Amino acid sequence: MPDLTPSIRTALRSSTVLALVLGFGMALAPAQDAQAFGAPESFAELAEQISPSVVNITTSAMIAAPADGMPMVPEGSPFEDFFDDFNAPGGNGGAQRSDALGSGFVISEDGYIVTNNHVIEGADEIEIEFFGGKKLPAKLVGTDPKTDIALLKVEASEPLPFVAFGNSDLMRVGDWVMAMGNPLGQGFSVSAGIVSARGRELSGTYDDYLQTDAAINRGNSGGPLFNMDGQVIGVNTAILSPNGGSIGIGFSMASNVVSKTVAQLKEFGETRRGWLGVRIQDVTPDVAEAMGLAEAKGALVTDVPEGPAKDAGIVAGDVITMFFGQPVGDAGDLTRRVADAPIGEAVPVIVQREGKTETLAVTLGRREEAEAATMPAAAPVPEEPKQMESLGLTLVPLDDSLRDRLGLDAGTEGLIVMSVDAASEAYTKGLREGDLITEAGQQKVARLKDLEDRVAEAKAAGRKSLLLLIRRGGDPRFVALSIE
Repeated sequence: MPDLTPSIRTALRSSTVLALVLGFGMALAPAQDAQAFGAPESFAELAEQISPSVVNITTSAMIAAPADGMPMVPEGSPFEDFFDDFNAPGGNGGAQRSDALGSGFVISEDGYIVTNNHVIEGADEIEIEFFGGKKLPAKLVGTDPKTDIALLKVEASEPLPFVAFGNSDLMRVGDWVMAMGNPLGQGFSVSAGIVSARGRELSGTYDDYLQTDAAINRGNSGGPLFNMDGQVIGVNTAILSPNGGSIGIGFSMASNVVSKTVAQLKEFGETRRGWLGVRIQDVTPDVAEAMGLAEAKGALVTDVPEGPAKDAGIVAGDVITMFFGQPVGDAGDLTRRVADAPIGEAVPVIVQREGKTETLAVTLGRREEAEAATMPAAAPVPEEPKQMESLGLTLVPLDDSLRDRLGLDAGTEGLIVMSVDAASEAYTKGLREGDLITEAGQQKVARLKDLEDRVAEAKAAGRKSLLLLIRRGGDPRFVALSIE
């Protein structure tokens, strides 16, 4: 059973795991409004109405082994389950064909079908089985690993029953939902429950999951989560489980994310997301206090490389509070809003800067074209004699020797962290040896005295903490440390 990310692959084989409900799928369609309902006497009429639009998906792939005998399959694909059998005693160690199961759903009468990307990843054959037993081959239209969504297409001799996307933003915690799919390869199955939580984030940039206690198991992957109007308000993707089976904690990618992805895959065969060109982080309460903000909301800009934001005048330290006429709650909120915004068009962005509000016009680029940029990797930092201890940190100023060893530009200035007191707040907040402090109190620091001055100024202004801009491997973030 594949993981959400390679980094938690080991966890999948241990106690409690967050796992893709792999090997099975389902699908989605256009958006309408959902309504709240009381507890139904039966789900039978709803199940009968929408069952013809739900499909089982069988994928097939040749698993080839290189010289070391280990099979080569995409990480996170359903075919990873084949590893154990492939290398078990008695296995032939050569190329073999492996099958996997998933779920999906039809979103148009001409045969477009939605499922999870991890259901079909690595497959060279995809077969769709409809509720009545009919089977058709499917071709892959496009995939989006960032939301784990794939769009398929079948050619049918007659119009197919299909379902529409509902508005996932209207779903409330406690609303009834129904999941359909092919759990554990047992065939078409229905389960019901409620929305247990909203806005869950697992591991992806655009995550917006509905949590549900409707039973979801391996094989439900890609299957639909319905509201009581028979509209798809989520795509079943992952479960939290100690044993790989349902314990009532399942996650469905919200339909308002999926529908936009599907529309782009259908039109272009790929995604085309907006790109602002900033690095951002959440505004935490301590950061808000250090910056003198009234509330801990918005997205704090930590870096502005060459790109649309820099061209528009956005600078590090700005807090983006409104984007394209919509309020920004946190960094994830801004990321999703930018992704949905029109490419090549100027959009209004409101920022808070040094206690004032400014409105800027940003012409967005395309994220997919900008993601190739790389950042310098961190390198070990040699010990230097000139140093200072402050805020739980041992610091030395950056010089030419350190710049060369760290691969930094000649003009880069700041203080290098030589060590961090393990009992300090700095350590708790993630600062480590090798980090580079480039700003304190939103002013550049190049000398040890610069930091001393910023601490003194913050205390004189009655601040309880000092905001530091930290860079690690080229990746910046703000951290507020107590100065009391």
